[in-house]
Parts: sequence; C-alpha cells; structure tokens
Amino acid sequence: MNFKKYLLLPALLISIYAHAGWMVPETLWKLGRVSDAQLAPDGSRIVYTVRTYNVDINKGNTNILLYDFTQNNTRTIAADSSNETTPRWSTDGSTIYYLDDRTGSNQLHSMNADGSNKIQISSLSDDINEYEISANGKMIWITQMVQAAKFDGKDLYKDLPKTTGHVYNDLMMRHWNSWDNGSYSHIFITPFYGVIKEQPVDIMAGEPFESPLRPTGGDEEIAWSPDGRYLAYTCKKLKGRDYALTTNSDIFLYDVQTKTTTNITSTNLAYDKAPVFSPDGKYIAYVSWEEPNNEASLQRLFLYDLTTKKAKNLTEEFEYNVENVHWSGASDKLYFIADIKATDQIFVRELNAKKGNEVRQLTNDTADFNSISVRTINNQDKIAATRMTMSEPTEVFSVDAKSGLSKQLTFTNKEVLRSITLGKVEKMMIKSTDNKEILTWVIYPPDFNPKNTYPTLLYCQGGPESTVSQFFSYRWNFQLMAANGYIVVAPNRRGLPGFGKEWNDAILGHWGGQCMQDLLSSIDSVAKYPYVNKEKLGAVGASFGGYSVFWLAGNHQKRFKAFISHCGVYNVESMLATEELFFYNKENDGPYFRFPKPETYTKYSPHLYAHSWDTPIMIISNEKDYRIPYSQGLEAFSAARMQNVPARFLSFPDEGHWVLKPQNSLMWQREFFGFLEKYLK
Repeated sequence: MNFKKYLLLPALLISIYAHAGWMVPETLWKLGRVSDAQLAPDGSRIVYTVRTYNVDINKGNTNILLYDFTQNNTRTIAADSSNETTPRWSTDGSTIYYLDDRTGSNQLHSMNADGSNKIQISSLSDDINEYEISANGKMIWITQMVQAAKFDGKDLYKDLPKTTGHVYNDLMMRHWNSWDNGSYSHIFITPFYGVIKEQPVDIMAGEPFESPLRPTGGDEEIAWSPDGRYLAYTCKKLKGRDYALTTNSDIFLYDVQTKTTTNITSTNLAYDKAPVFSPDGKYIAYVSWEEPNNEASLQRLFLYDLTTKKAKNLTEEFEYNVENVHWSGASDKLYFIADIKATDQIFVRELNAKKGNEVRQLTNDTADFNSISVRTINNQDKIAATRMTMSEPTEVFSVDAKSGLSKQLTFTNKEVLRSITLGKVEKMMIKSTDNKEILTWVIYPPDFNPKNTYPTLLYCQGGPESTVSQFFSYRWNFQLMAANGYIVVAPNRRGLPGFGKEWNDAILGHWGGQCMQDLLSSIDSVAKYPYVNKEKLGAVGASFGGYSVFWLAGNHQKRFKAFISHCGVYNVESMLATEELFFYNKENDGPYFRFPKPETYTKYSPHLYAHSWDTPIMIISNEKDYRIPYSQGLEAFSAARMQNVPARFLSFPDEGHWVLKPQNSLMWQREFFGFLEKYLK
C-alpha cells in the first residue's frame, strides 16, 4: 500500500481499505455514549443520558432518556437543546430535575417524569456546573466558577488591557490542561422551593480552593445530609507548593445553621473523597487513600459516625480499590465498585455481618461496571448500573441484589453493532520472568483464521497504575485495532491495581524494572503462536504506556518494527515540569536533585537509551498537556531524527493529555493506523 497516497485520501474514501462490515474510526463516532443512570425512588424507571456526536460540525449533544421497567422500553424525554445533562429524581418520583444550556447558559430545569411540562427554574448570572437537592427537597447546592485570585496581567495592570502575560510566585501555575487564571469551582447553597428564588450563598467565599477537585471530580464529591442541615464536600485546602507536593484532600462538613465548617478527616494525610450520608443521617461513608502522596495507593471504604465523631475502616482485609459508594435504603449496607483481576465488579459491605464476611463480591461478569444507582423498595434493594466490555460500549443494566446476575436494559448502539463484525477477546495467563502470572487480554481480528499470520501489537497501559480491564475506549479501542488486521496483546503488567497491593506497588521507583519485563514476557509468549507474524510486531501506548514505548525503543533487542508513543515520558528528569509533583516524587523515589540520585533517573529514564534507537517511531505530544509536558515528545522526536531513525510527530494545539474533539480524534486514528500500515504490513 502507498503510504503517502493513504495520507492524502479524502476522509470519505479512507474506509475503502477496511473489510466490509469491520469497524473503522468513524464507527466510534456513530456510537451513543451512555452515562449517569439514575433509578427512580419506586424502582420503576431509570433516567440516563446519551451523548452523540456530529463529526461535520465537530460537536457533541447530550439528551436525556427514560427506561420503563413495566413497559420494557426506552424513549427520549429531553432533546430540545445542545445539552440536557445531570438528570435527578425528586424524592416522590414525580419530577426530574436537569441542567439545560438552551439559553446559552447552563441552568437548572425541571420536567414531569414523563418528559412533559419543561420549566427553567434558575436564572443565575453564571453557569451551574453541578447540583444536588436535599432528600427533604428543601435545600439545593450548586457549583459555579468564582474569581478568587489574580494572575493575568490585564487584571494586575488595568492600563494594559491587551497584555497576554500572567505571573506567579508559586507552583501549580497550570493543572491538567489549563493555566491557573484565579477562577475556582465553589459551592453555593440556597433554600429550594421547586425553583431557585434566592441568590445562592458561597460557602467557600474568598477561598482560593476548589470543589470538586480537578481534573476528574464531579458531583460525587459533594453531598447533603437527608434533612439538609449539613453539607459534606471534598476539598484540598492548600495552594502553590503545598498543593503540588501532597495528595491531602479532606472532607469538610458545613453546618447550614451555624455557618461553620469542620474538617472530619484531618488525621489522614492522603486523599479523602466522595462523601455520602446514610439515609438515616447517622453516618458518612467515604473513600480514603491509605498512603500519603501516593495517588495510586489503596482506596479504602471508611465510615464516619456523626455522633461519636470517629471514623473506621470498613475494608481492612480488602486489597482492591473502592469507588462509587452507595447506601442501601435501610442504612445497613454499602454497595461499591472495585477493580479485581482486570474487571470492575460490584461489591457489598454488610455493616452487621460477622467479622471476615463483611465484604462480598456481588457480580462476576467479564465486564466493567462503571456506576451504580441503588433504591430500597419494600425492604428489597434494587440496583441499576452502567456496564461495558472491550466489545460493547456502555449500556444500562439491572443487577439482582441477591444473585448478582445482570440483565441488559438499554440497546443504544444495537444497530451500529449489528452492522459490524467484532473480534474474539481471550484471557491468557502468561508466566513472567520471576514465575508470576500476568493476566493478558488477547484480541483477535474479526474472522480470525489461525492458519494465517497476523501483525501483532503490544499495548502498553498508562496510569502508571491503571488496570487493563474490560474498558471500551473511543481512542485506544482494541476492537478497532483488531479490525485493522492486528492481533492485540494487552497485559496487566506489574504496577496495576486489581491484583493486590504487592503487585500494584512493584512499579514505584522501578519504572524500567519488572514491569517492562512483564510487557516483553507477554509479547514473547503470544509471539510463539504460529498465527503471529514475528517479523511484524509493534508496541503502542499512552502516558506511562508512552514511557513504556520509549523505554522499549532502546531495550527491545530487535523485537519490534514500529513504535507509537502518545504523550509519553521520555526524560524523567525534565518531568519536573509536571504539575502534581507528589506524583513525580512518589513514582521516582524523590526528585532528580536528591542525593544520592535515585536510580530511576540514572537507570530507568528512556532518554538514557536513545543511542540504541533503531526502529521507526511515531510520537504524539499535545500542546495543552500539562501532566506530561509537550517538550517530552519534542525531545524524543529530535533524538530519533538526529540519529536518522524514521519518525513522525503529531501534535494538537487544542488538546491536552487526551484527544477529545471528533475531527481531531479521527485524524489521530488515521495517523495511528497509517503509520502502522507502513511498517507492519
């Protein structure tokens, strides 16, 4: 195939190279993205959102849909503007509240449970980003952006309104994909009368802090007590150097009557997040990280007693990360999601169970459960969940609270999936160099024939501590890679959660150690099969996966014929330019100027082995990526070309660590597969 000709083809013609009925990049943008499933108080219906995209105009649109158990059907109930999001039930189930941007501002709306009688019930000067109405219906909190500090030259020097400079005296100048402009997410509260009548009050007034926490925090980080008296919220009340060097976020309890705030997790110096009150108002359950300054330490389920003001660990013997916590209606048990052996499952913690039997795994699907919603009807718990697999994008499921059996309720992408043939996904257990077992997913091309030979890709996971679970990605999509004719090898190498603390922590200070040997063991083992073309192996990955690619490029002993690194770490010393320096310190056993210098800088930095690079490499590095700075990719590209190694550099000035815009994503896919096509086929 002519590589240059491929790159010049019009968008509509590229798919002619794909097999009829196999997935192409455009397929991913035809899929509706399901999320935010909320079970009605009586358990009869589920409201949820679906986001779809229009590639031509490069935008997405979110609508609200309703699944009805009695009629076993789904219908759209809100699709009148660009985005209707965050649907929430009233306590009696008669009303659905939601956010709507039809006026150009994101404001709160309400509608009847059947979608009729839509009314705008807030008219604030700024967008509402998140909200929650108290269970008694009398109070509401919202989040809005507030200017709490000044860093821009035009604000500091009023006679220079066109200056573009900004100036700082401390760290955290930028975070994730944006510079600090002094605007932070604050929590506001006000009485609720079915509409917002009074001006909400900022309970964080004057504080240069934020809640929820960037980059991934949402409404799960803020919660009302059932009676609306207290508000619990997650915040990291630190700034500058102190913020950059620690994970110490806390849960704060705000008393609406006294207007006082209390830190209820001050004794733990690591992350404390996601508070949720028990329905009886006696407790707050929350997620607490075990180890300070380690963002990947064990996430535990804690219970705070509002009477005794003491907290206890509810998962002492549990080695898996807790998230997405929900109470039963009787306040006697907690449901949560945890990653275990390369899947995300639902667990239940019985508060009154005998010691040793407190935590029980409820589901056992070869799938990832993303979220759950729990209601208790007639003393029986009912669960709605969102679930996905490597072959199925997220849909809404019901889960039996006793047996754990799941049943698919929505079929948003049925027609699209029906039109394509997907590849088989197989779980392999592969021996490591130290005789441990590496759970490895192998994804085969559609219509796989073991008598043929196939080019094969080693997928290197990022994180660094992030499981290769049954996720369905809209960029790193294994089925799309398989549909391009590749066998994909995706190992859960050392350093990933879901396999116990020892396995997870093995990567700390040893990025180029056993975890790299695990990657090589996996590809070497699969490459022994006759259907793998050993002369056409590639390695691809993003973030720490991009680091892995750079490392392997200098240490692969001629195994691979092509590499692709997306936003990867190339020079560990210059990663000091990242923002959350607690990550840098913990992963690398301290900064590079520590004496004696940790071996992660003297032994494990990929740039130390660039002199051995001899294989074509594609490097992707985006200008708004402040987690792994853009310069990392520039350094690597220069190193490759200075040695005359064939290389290709892709960058998006408007993207950060991820590529999110539809047309950018399509370009990313075309460049990705075009490069592999040239060197592996």
